[in-house]
Amino acid sequence: MIELNTLGALKSSGYKSKSIQDEIKDNLKYRILNDLPIFEGIHGYEHSVLPDVERALLSGHNILFLGLRGQAKTRIARQFVSLLDEFIPIVRGSEINDDPFHPISKYAVSILNELGDNTPIEWVSRNVRYVEKLATPDVSVADLLGDLDPIKAATRKLEFSDEHAIHFGLIPRSNRSVFVINELPDLQTRIQVALLNILEEKDVQIRGFKIKLPLNILFVFTANPEDYTQRGNIITPLKDRIQSQILTHYPDSIAVGMKITEQEAQIRPELKQTIAVSPLLHQIIEQIAFVARNSELVDQKSGVSARLTISALELLYSAVEQRMLHGGEKNGVARLSDLIAIVPAMTGKMELVYEGEQLGPYESALTIINQAIQKTAASILPKVDSKKKNSSGLYQVTADWFSQGNRISIDTRISDKAYMSSLLKCPMHEDLIKSFPKKDGLVYRELVLHTMAASNIIQKDWLDRRIQFKDPLSSMLNDLNIQ
Repeated sequence: MIELNTLGALKSSGYKSKSIQDEIKDNLKYRILNDLPIFEGIHGYEHSVLPDVERALLSGHNILFLGLRGQAKTRIARQFVSLLDEFIPIVRGSEINDDPFHPISKYAVSILNELGDNTPIEWVSRNVRYVEKLATPDVSVADLLGDLDPIKAATRKLEFSDEHAIHFGLIPRSNRSVFVINELPDLQTRIQVALLNILEEKDVQIRGFKIKLPLNILFVFTANPEDYTQRGNIITPLKDRIQSQILTHYPDSIAVGMKITEQEAQIRPELKQTIAVSPLLHQIIEQIAFVARNSELVDQKSGVSARLTISALELLYSAVEQRMLHGGEKNGVARLSDLIAIVPAMTGKMELVYEGEQLGPYESALTIINQAIQKTAASILPKVDSKKKNSSGLYQVTADWFSQGNRISIDTRISDKAYMSSLLKCPMHEDLIKSFPKKDGLVYRELVLHTMAASNIIQKDWLDRRIQFKDPLSSMLNDLNIQ
């Protein structure tokens, strides 16, 4: 089909032009009927967001995705391209993808009137039929709709009253395409007003030219609910013209969150081969995001993006790689104490409320990490009764060892051999040890220490690049003896 290069040949082939809404609808129907994947790499939305999206597309609706940061709004919109026909014909040289059967620009109409069936056509790939614009306060009507181009007028010796002197903006150039505007509330009110007639009347006005351009565009908008009150708002008439508003959300389970994080994290293959990261650490990293989304230190209206856990996992691998490089080691194992390295991934991705600001970004991040460790440990390890030290006796041998004045200091820079030696010198109940996965025994030993510290059996201190565990009473007595 793409070998056809004139309007006459296109007519003879029996080709039928379709609107972009019909293109998407037909291709979506085909995938549903043949049980083919529609949206790939989107997890946790199978029974909520994606069915809403499918219904909106089947209805030919423009869509507003409304949700907090990091909820895959733009990622879903970008996949609409895969639902377009692979190639479509346009009048050759058209700036706005004129359909040869239904031309709308003066340029295309003139060519067709002059050449008829000999009008040259070209084929446009679906990959270029996606336009994405971030709404910022400096976006102008000229950017979106167009303006008079004095350079074009001078070069072609045109009067400013000539329609050919117009330079079309992003929206007309996106004819027969998917056009996405991210962060819609950031668009100035007067710019939003300019979108009204495009959505409803297909009427475009540029510098006094009243041009009837029946543009065929699938509009997709994204917005954060917080933006409605903090930075701007979507004017009611515009919102009324967007047929489907779809609410997005964060993952509702740790397993789904882990799947997203592992899919999106940019980890070099050689690091995955040489660095062992326990599933326990993956779980804790994801738990950090869940804790942050409910923390009294974090502004819940702003949300906590999935980018936090993605960046955190990348930093965890880099922390182990850094230790390997300094120690000249070829392989490495991630430790629970390495979570100190992920703090930079958290401090820039959490909007703190007053309590968090008083505590400070660093301490707030450590607090959330500790809470995530405790919550994960509670689902894995036996419960500790802090009043009786431990009701089951599983932690008693460890508590007794610390009460004798012993302590453990885990420096993130020490070798794996030194790390193992440091943890193994601390005795633990055999039943506890038997419950640890063989490959991750050291990480689980460290988890036991964090659990005991959370129950105030022992004391835990984050000290720069190391964690120290000790008995608070014996440490106090030792300090007195030293004095």
